[in-house]
Amino acid sequence: MTQTSENVTWLTQEAYDQLKAELEHLSGPARAEITEKIAAAREEGDLKENAGYHAAKEEQGKQEARVRQLKQLLETAKVGEAPAANGSVAPGMVVTIAFDGDPDDTLEFLLASREYASSNIETYSPQSPLGAGVNGKKIGDTAEYELPNGKKAAVKILEAKPYSA
Repeated sequence: MTQTSENVTWLTQEAYDQLKAELEHLSGPARAEITEKIAAAREEGDLKENAGYHAAKEEQGKQEARVRQLKQLLETAKVGEAPAANGSVAPGMVVTIAFDGDPDDTLEFLLASREYASSNIETYSPQSPLGAGVNGKKIGDTAEYELPNGKKAAVKILEAKPYSA
């Protein structure tokens, strides 16, 4: 889980270790692999019309951007505990809301950095309109947030529990 405040990103030990392992892989074995791909493509001749070379260079660029992103994230990271199950919405919590007070129209999501997004559960950043609206609220509270069209929407907090993978 991550929680961003100012320039600090709060991570659980598990999330920190996972991101650090990804950085080590991209900086080591993955970097060597892409360098080999570029060298092999270079040997094929004319670089202007060499699709393999251009694809490998593009992959290298994306990989290096991810390395820079991970380094920056880990440099500002503080490792802490997962949030307590105290009924308050906070980053690292799985939140269930009801739209416009309709108990049948609900959404369950993880309030966390997009960095921690999972295919298992929808993730909303604490900086997103919905995330900012529910952050800090308690179970039973109504939260307001702004829709993309500029109108306001209200949701009721039904549940907030710590995320577990």
